[in-house]
Amino acid sequence: MTSSPIPHLALLAAMLVWGSSFIAMKIALTTFTPFELMAGRMLIALTVFLPALPALLRRMRARRLWAIILCMVGGEPCLYFICETYALHYTSAAQAGMITSLLPLCVAAGAHFWLHERTGARTWAGLGLAIAGVIWLSLGGAATESAPAPVLGNMLEMAAMLCGTAYTICARRLSRHYSASDITGMQVLAGSCFFCPLALLPLPAELVVLPVDIPAWLPAVMVAYLGTAVTFVGYGFYNYGIRRLSASQAAAYCNLMPVVGLVLGVAVLHEPISPAQYAASALVVAGVLLSQRRPD
Repeated sequence: MTSSPIPHLALLAAMLVWGSSFIAMKIALTTFTPFELMAGRMLIALTVFLPALPALLRRMRARRLWAIILCMVGGEPCLYFICETYALHYTSAAQAGMITSLLPLCVAAGAHFWLHERTGARTWAGLGLAIAGVIWLSLGGAATESAPAPVLGNMLEMAAMLCGTAYTICARRLSRHYSASDITGMQVLAGSCFFCPLALLPLPAELVVLPVDIPAWLPAVMVAYLGTAVTFVGYGFYNYGIRRLSASQAAAYCNLMPVVGLVLGVAVLHEPISPAQYAASALVVAGVLLSQRRPD
């Protein structure tokens, strides 16, 4: 493992950008359906990546790691973004952001079984504590106009974390053969092929209603932000970091996403958080911190 600070700084930048994505998606969903949002996001990203696409396809055909690639892109962006986008229909950005605290623990557990990375008793105890906090957070959420079914939304966000776990483990395996840019390109290509046909289907979808007024042009800008900054800065820096650190080390930086999401959700969207939910959030953070603590 590297001792350079650059992978750590890359992961820090990725988490700050990803933390803001909860707010961006919530705003975009006031105008676009979930599949329209994801199709637009992926098409914008694919347009940016288009010049590098032929070389990527040649490398993919030469190395023939199709099973791992399909598992990775199936986990994220495909299933991950379905779960997360619909989660933000039903719960608040602040609560969804807090649930992302589970990702490092899920990745550590997955890396223990599939990558043979060592996972100690503290990690398992922290995972149990964090899951208890997520359940408390979900049950303590009162329905509002902008979060009509917080229990359902939080469970969908939890399912997204399991998809993110599969992605992280597969990306770690693929990082031995592909660059961070290549892995990001695979996700963009697969996401465009997956979401664009779904966006054309006449599926019923209710738009999100926010407790704050926003300009009419802002949802479209948020889709562009998601397709450029979040996709290329977020995934590019994350894939760079995971290539140089262990899967569990890289995933530990996801602990920053809940903080960014919670702060922005309350500050920008005026999302209500009850005292019990703050306590539940603290329990989630305590579980995460317990899992990261090294034995004396």
